[in-house]
Amino acid sequence: MVRLGTAATAVIAAFICASAAHADRIAFVVPSAVIYPGQVVGDTALLEKTFTIRPEAAQQYALSPDQVVGKIARRTLLPGKPILINALSEPSLVQRGVPAPLVYTAGGLTITAMGTPLQAGSAGDFIKVRNVDSGLIVSGTVMADGRIRVGMQ
Repeated sequence: MVRLGTAATAVIAAFICASAAHADRIAFVVPSAVIYPGQVVGDTALLEKTFTIRPEAAQQYALSPDQVVGKIARRTLLPGKPILINALSEPSLVQRGVPAPLVYTAGGLTITAMGTPLQAGSAGDFIKVRNVDSGLIVSGTVMADGRIRVGMQ
């Protein structure tokens, strides 16, 4: 066993007090059960739990249910553990292989067609889509209503 002198003990005590002074008790949203990747986070699966953490580090975690409900887990979320914001993603509006409307607009002209997305996408994502009629692969932006805007981006 190592014996510390009074000076060393005082330094260690001061360090512990100083590091504790920079941490706050902050309430985070935590899962009440395991949430697996790809699952939608529901409000019934959430609890609030308080942790001691530096305020600047707390910004990386979900503080309210509004930040997580309806999002998709990108990795396994464990019960009782804070949820990292980057462990969640927006739900996909278009699914790979599920037909979606394509829209091309130029001036007053609007052309619509059906396309088969080659990848899933959320609003604002730039994805590749196969035009059902022509078989050509085009790229487009997923819009909030689930349509895909193609043409000049």
